[in-house]
Amino acid sequence: MNPWEYKPWWCQPWSIVLTGIIVIVSSWQLGQKIWLTLGVSLLILSWWYYFLIIWPKLLQEYYHSQSAETEKNKTSS
Repeated sequence: MNPWEYKPWWCQPWSIVLTGIIVIVSSWQLGQKIWLTLGVSLLILSWWYYFLIIWPKLLQEYYHSQSAETEKNKTSS
């Protein structure tokens, strides 16, 4: 089960990473402040961690648990 098959192009890993990089670079270009860029980077890294690591893992675990439950119900009937 690949969770990315069900997401539009703008919510694919490559677009999430590209958008984050653009936002980080833009924060530096616009502000020229290291603290601003570090703050933005921390938010982007958190966003990447959730959407690129945690969310797919949770979705796969849910899918597998539902598949196991369905299989269990089939065998017990």
